[in-house]
Formats: sequence, structure tokens, C-alpha cells
Amino acid sequence: MSSAAPCPEALTRLRDAVGAVRDGEGEVLPFGIEAMDARLTGGGLAVGGLHELTSATPTLTDDAAATLFAVGVAARAAARSGRRVLWALTRFDLYAPGLEQAGLNPATLLFVEVREDKDVLAVMEDGLRHGGLAAVVGEVKRADMVATRRLQLAAMTGNTPALLSRRWRRQGVCPLTELSAAMTRWRIACAPSASISPHIVGRGRWTVELARQRGGPGFTMDLEACDDTGRLALPAASRDRATAAAGAAARAA
Repeated sequence: MSSAAPCPEALTRLRDAVGAVRDGEGEVLPFGIEAMDARLTGGGLAVGGLHELTSATPTLTDDAAATLFAVGVAARAAARSGRRVLWALTRFDLYAPGLEQAGLNPATLLFVEVREDKDVLAVMEDGLRHGGLAAVVGEVKRADMVATRRLQLAAMTGNTPALLSRRWRRQGVCPLTELSAAMTRWRIACAPSASISPHIVGRGRWTVELARQRGGPGFTMDLEACDDTGRLALPAASRDRATAAAGAAARAA
């Protein structure tokens, strides 16, 4: 998992190993938003799969939104399985109250702080193959195709979701431009919140973009940020439009 260019033989072996396990089957972790899950292949995130995410820009606000998006997914996976979450990084900068507000109890987390990206990837792979964790999260600035194929294979082997947070390395170059074997790739950005009153701002909002998914098209949605159970939600106006459309369809029938 070094940063050196992968040899063709290594890529071939990993491609064959990944292909030996049939994609699109097995457990999924839905978001619980019908308009979103319906657009995801299988109706949610594949539990035995690698899912990448990054902030839409290298700003602190978008970076925090991307981190909390991963926290929400991990929180829902932990609640569903009753297991702990492994989080590997090179610099410990997570804020415990913020994690809890997004649904993830810090007591359920196993933190591993290492020196380099290659160590993060190695820890993730070991955790995924173990098969006894709710989810494995890692933060890196660089991961080549061989590394992501290894993570995808490990996720399928341990039937554990892998969340790889790609951090920005250079201004103007989105981390998702690098090739990857991930099943889904997400960009997260902050969006303006609705005002409840002149002095009160409502629940935070994000622009969530599925930049790529295996077996289906991408999409972009504006959603309310994670609540204390790790769940996203449609903004109130969107929910009202969905309800009105459903009512009109029922009347037409």
C-alpha cells in the first residue's frame, strides 16, 4: 500500500479477487430517506463495501460537514449491529461532543492514531477483515487504486462497511479525481439553513452529491444534517412537496 505506482500483476490479482465476490448482493445500510435510497443501487450503502467521501471544498465548514456525514453513517451502522466503530487517522482532531450530536457515542469508538496514510490503510484493512466491527473509518490524503481494491476486498471479506475520508492535498484539485475501486463516492458541502425566526437558524443543511456509484448514476440532494441518531432528513419544503405529490397521485387513482 505504498504510494509507488502499482505493478500490473498486483492490480490483476486484486481485480480478480474482488470480482470473485458478486457485487450488488448482501446487506445494505439505507439512509431512511426514500427519495435517496431509491437512487442507490440496492437501496442503500452496501455493508460489505468501500465508500469514499470528501468535502466539496477544502474549507473548514465543508470539511466538518464531510466528517459528520461519515459519523452519521458509522452511528447508524453501530446502532444496527450493536458493535463498535474503528476510526484511524494521522492527526487526532475529532470533537467528542460533535460526534455525540451526530449520533455516535465516543465510548463506542476505537481510535487509532498513526504516522502516515499507509498505516491508516493497513489498520483499516485489518479492522475490516476482523469482521467484528460496525464500521471502519479512515482519513487519508492519498490512496492509490491498489489500496482501494484491498479495502474493497477486505470490506467484502468481513462484511463490514469501510468509509474512507479523502482529505484535500492541493487547492483546486478534488480528491475524488484519483482513481478508486470504491462502490460509492460522495462530496459534501454546507448549504444555507432555513431561518425559523429573525434570530433563530434552523437545523444545519448540506448539499450531498453522489459523484459516482457502481451500477447506477450519481445525483445531488440538499438535506438536513445528521440528528442525534445519525439520520439525515429532507428539508421541510421538500417533505411538503413529496406529501402533496403523494396526495395528488392518490386522488387521481
